[in-house]
Amino acid sequence: MIPELAFTPPVGTPAGVEVLSLAELRARTRPGQLAGPSRHDFHVLVTLTDGSLGHTVDFAGYTLEPGSWLWVRPGQVHQWGDTTRAEGTLILFERDFPDPATAAAARLDEPYAPAVRTPHAEEGEALRAAADHLDREFHGALRMPVDMHVAVLRHLLAVLVLRLAHPAGPPGGTAPEPGTAYARFRDAVERSFADTRRLEDYAQTLGYSSRTLSRATLAAAGVGAKEFIDRRVVLEAKRMLAHGDLSAARIAAQLGFSSATNFGKYFHKHTGRTPAAFRDGARGRPAPPGAGGV
Repeated sequence: MIPELAFTPPVGTPAGVEVLSLAELRARTRPGQLAGPSRHDFHVLVTLTDGSLGHTVDFAGYTLEPGSWLWVRPGQVHQWGDTTRAEGTLILFERDFPDPATAAAARLDEPYAPAVRTPHAEEGEALRAAADHLDREFHGALRMPVDMHVAVLRHLLAVLVLRLAHPAGPPGGTAPEPGTAYARFRDAVERSFADTRRLEDYAQTLGYSSRTLSRATLAAAGVGAKEFIDRRVVLEAKRMLAHGDLSAARIAAQLGFSSATNFGKYFHKHTGRTPAAFRDGARGRPAPPGAGGV
């Protein structure tokens, strides 16, 4: 089994959050340890000060440059590129470290938030200042009682994640909020994609017609509503295949399929690959010829 990685800050540091450099990350990991797929139950923020860094989040590749920010959320599968070509800051924090008001305002559980943001110059300076302040406080430049230290860290992290979640765009530019129908549909899919893949079920539950949901989803996400559902199911299947050793039958059952065969056909239809071939590819090993199962 590939274990879920736990949040394990060094002894003597405040529980719930950790700030370290990429150089420190390299020093505490074995060569090649970061190259495989990881799935955490905590948040990972990365920003660079020098160089560039390739990173994959939920099977989409990104290249980080100085000033850009990577945000990997709990449950997402990610893989590091070559960290020796980059320097920067890594911030880890557990789900329940931010206070509830911050968690809600920053939409910490938002599954469709972008993995990488590149803020404009002025906003980038504000984010860098927030990260630097958090770094200095974490490493205890000014000593204070532990409970006060943790409270300050919680406030400083709140500033950072709120700015990242709601970036101030250039003058005159703001991102439109998603329409009500799409937002409700998106949230319903996140709750129920393992229970039903039928658009009609979502339409009935939400009180919209299937056509209305399809129009709203196409306008907001660029794909129809049924395709949106299928993409979410496939994403979860990819996550489970890449990080974990569950059999095809177990994955099929957890995703609401009647059998491993039906799951395999569905996965191949939407990805062009068998579950076994995808698992082997995600882990960097060639799939055996004719492999059709897990």
